[in-house]
Amino acid sequence: MAEVLVLVDHVDGMVRKTTLEMLTIARRLGEPSAVFIGAGLDAAKEVLAQYGAEKLYGFESADYDDYVVAPKAEVLAQLVTSASPAAVLMTSSPEGKEIAGRLSIKTESGLITDAVDVQAGEGGAVRTTQSVFAGGYTVQATVTKGTPIITVKPNSVAPEAVSGAAVEQAVEVSISEGAKGARITDRKPRAATGRPELTEAAIVVSGGRGTAGDFSKIEEFADSLGAAVGASRAAVDAGWYPHTSQIGQTGKEVSPQLYVAAGISGAIQHRAGMQTSKTIIAINKDEEAPIFELVDFGVVGDLFKVLPQATEAVNKAKG
Repeated sequence: MAEVLVLVDHVDGMVRKTTLEMLTIARRLGEPSAVFIGAGLDAAKEVLAQYGAEKLYGFESADYDDYVVAPKAEVLAQLVTSASPAAVLMTSSPEGKEIAGRLSIKTESGLITDAVDVQAGEGGAVRTTQSVFAGGYTVQATVTKGTPIITVKPNSVAPEAVSGAAVEQAVEVSISEGAKGARITDRKPRAATGRPELTEAAIVVSGGRGTAGDFSKIEEFADSLGAAVGASRAAVDAGWYPHTSQIGQTGKEVSPQLYVAAGISGAIQHRAGMQTSKTIIAINKDEEAPIFELVDFGVVGDLFKVLPQATEAVNKAKG
């Protein structure tokens, strides 16, 4: 059975849920092999084995932590050459997509980004599903040249634990001087909010122009659900919420199990960032708002009246 390389997305050895999702997908295609680059390998071994990694390629060096994405792309390119995998999977994050693009060029292979589903096709092909043109179309695609390199959106699949061996593989790689052209000079940890990461959250509650700058009810409802908080471009441009929380074509793309849009009209720019959500609920005073065209459930009403009632109901149900 052919290997499927999965680039481990982690913070100092703490493996993100997105990696567990990709290991689950990798089992559909072949034998999952985790590729860990950076510090903290020992802390990651157990969880990678628990989610089916049969092999583990570990690369711990300052060359990977002190520089941006180029060294990681070179490591993966050398692994692709030596292992001839059936596919390479990584998270559809800004870093993941840049690594994937560089890897595609180095290996002369086809690249598919922002996949929401990955399956084994006929004749050993890897078939992907994507949402394109701001969510206007769903397409299926396969790579026709080289090794399929695929970035997968978070929450595309539920992680499934299954025992793996995670046998460490010793591989010698070299990093070129050109890959060290951009060095990281400073890091500042993001202030903790107590909420899940926006792009990884199973539930996202977002506010827009209809909040008039008051996100308190959005945050209260999100906290009752254990959800992340997002915002439309209009809200962040007005300075009502941080730009790091913007969802849309020029912001972050999310694909949670549940997306709640409160006071958001549903302009195409915003829809491009959330239309692949599994279930969408909208709250808006304007019954003609475009957001109602794509929702599973719609509430025509004032978010400042609707959300407190919803928060109270959720808290009551939680006991």
